[in-house]
Amino acid sequence: MNAVNILWVYIILMVAGGLMGFLKAGSKASLIASTFFAVILSLFALGILPFQHHVWVLLFLLVFFGMRLAKSKKFMPNGLMLILTVLALALPRLMH
Repeated sequence: MNAVNILWVYIILMVAGGLMGFLKAGSKASLIASTFFAVILSLFALGILPFQHHVWVLLFLLVFFGMRLAKSKKFMPNGLMLILTVLALALPRLMH
């Protein structure tokens, strides 16, 4: 599995999480934010934006989910997304 495929898996999981947040808790913010970042990351995955810069978006999301986890102290959904973001950053580097 290459870095682009890992990014696509991350995008799908992020959108699924945003959709789940909307359906279970009525969180429009989760749906909007996940869709927004999915679109941005998709532009990197499709090669429309320079792929190597997707790391900056993932680092932003890492900080965002980390801060929300620290504030809420609840694993779901921020802890899970924090772990997935770390994996999306680390796996391509570990596979080389």
